[in-house]
Amino acid sequence: MKLSIIIPVFNEASTIKQIITKVKTQPLKSVIKEIIVIDDASSDGTTKILRSLSGITKVFQKTNQGKGAAIRAGIKKAQGEYILIQDADLEYDPADIPLLLEPVLTKKAVIVYGSRFLGPHKNMLFWHMLGNNLLTLLTNLFYDTTLSDMEVGYKLFPKKLYQSLNLIENRFGFEPEITSKILKQGLRIYEVPISYTGREFHEGKKITWRDGIVAFFLLLKYRLVD
Repeated sequence: MKLSIIIPVFNEASTIKQIITKVKTQPLKSVIKEIIVIDDASSDGTTKILRSLSGITKVFQKTNQGKGAAIRAGIKKAQGEYILIQDADLEYDPADIPLLLEPVLTKKAVIVYGSRFLGPHKNMLFWHMLGNNLLTLLTNLFYDTTLSDMEVGYKLFPKKLYQSLNLIENRFGFEPEITSKILKQGLRIYEVPISYTGREFHEGKKITWRDGIVAFFLLLKYRLVD
């Protein structure tokens, strides 16, 4: 199986080289991997670092458009049968990639999400935890499922499935949109525990309570829209 690992990045000069090295050196049995990094018009030196690196596919956005738009740009370049989203900030550990792949390789599942709440994790801010739990609860209510972590960044899915979903959200709305559209097709998501080391705002964390409100309305929108 060929796996395309998509890394959207915006202003992560302090971590981008390290995360790419970790992904490159992570051994994956029976899997050929390609790494596609999308620089979403960074202004902190990330672009210069990326230009100096080899062995990866690079996409440079001219303007900052958001995570969802960056992922779409990366998947346009992807040659793999499967897509894995990898954040660039070290909150998610590439050592967990084999855990996400195992259910696919053993044909237990087609779509796999990591779960920050099932595995070992650094305690996150209370309001972030509450927001995550509320959005996951709404997802479960709207789509009759039992996810534990809808907003998780680690998502593994077939490229053909992605192409059928017609995703349009540009920013952090990618997470509720893709989950809503997957579940609306009657597909089930397989979860595996992953480790998680969340950042604080002073360390560069970008998602805020405003993104949580947007996610709520997107869950409702995609539940009601045919």
